[in-house]
Amino acid sequence: MKRISSRRAKALEIPQSVKRRVWERDGAQCILCGNREAMPNAHYISRAQGGLGVEQNVVTLCADCHRRYDQSTEREMLRKLIKRYLQIQYEDWNEEHLRYRKGSFMAGGAEADAEETEGEAE
Repeated sequence: MKRISSRRAKALEIPQSVKRRVWERDGAQCILCGNREAMPNAHYISRAQGGLGVEQNVVTLCADCHRRYDQSTEREMLRKLIKRYLQIQYEDWNEEHLRYRKGSFMAGGAEADAEETEGEAE
């Protein structure tokens, strides 16, 4: 069984329920290239920067696009595309609400989703 120890780690983890909703929202394909061999596990704001594991911060990317987003000189261009996509999906999307802030655990009522991951295996 997977056990998440800290509140920050819980906030950054992507719960299975969020992955399912993101997968459906993104049409079961990479939002950048349309590849169906994709996973809903890419943070717009990275975990290293405190990016929350909530729908408004997670997108479906194929392995190639995820690598390009995380590790290439194309990052800024891809970031703009992903940001625009999320803004279209969520009328009230606000980048400032997508980072972990100590003392204000998880925007958007996603605390229950994070707690749901306790005991869930990936």
